[in-house]
Amino acid sequence: MHARQSKFGSARVANELREKGVADDLIANAVEEVKINELDFAREICRKKFKATPSSREDWAKQARFLQSRGFSFDVIKKVLNTKSNEDNL
Repeated sequence: MHARQSKFGSARVANELREKGVADDLIANAVEEVKINELDFAREICRKKFKATPSSREDWAKQARFLQSRGFSFDVIKKVLNTKSNEDNL
């Protein structure tokens, strides 16, 4: 699970564990562990995949869909993409 947490968000990790038949209480513990660094992992993944800040709504949506496919929540996605845009403007 540790190898997966740096590449995927809590929703994806939970879904994969459910598919493997892991008990709900263990899934809840794993999700809590992943959520600790989820924002940092999402930023790193986005930085590696997309070198440039989203310059249009289409680019923003493309990056958001990518992060969503990796299992990150919309709150995390908004923080990553909006922070990324603000950092580039400084």
